[in-house]
Amino acid sequence: MEADIVKQKQPESNGGFRALNFGKTSDKVYSALAAELTRWQVANCYLGRVGLINSGGASGGQGDLAQAVRTAVINKRPGGMGLIVGRKSFQRPMADGIALLHAVQDVYLDPDVTLA
Repeated sequence: MEADIVKQKQPESNGGFRALNFGKTSDKVYSALAAELTRWQVANCYLGRVGLINSGGASGGQGDLAQAVRTAVINKRPGGMGLIVGRKSFQRPMADGIALLHAVQDVYLDPDVTLA
């Protein structure tokens, strides 16, 4: 394949067995599942030899900064290498967009946010 990076949408949990009213499992499976599913994405990128970049999603308004930082942390902890935040940053006033980009950069530069 010889890809340098793989871009994928960040996985989301639909509630799994709860949506079907079937099976029993812990609530933590659904609250902490995004990072675990992202770990599978990294594993499917030739066990991390090809970098995973998640797409940041559409611009949604006021909660974009918090959502972008959360998505960046969920991407970085399992071994992802980046986040695409074009629409979230460019469809707003320049100062707000720059703040969003800097917040995402800070996640990837922060040594305290490590592999989980």
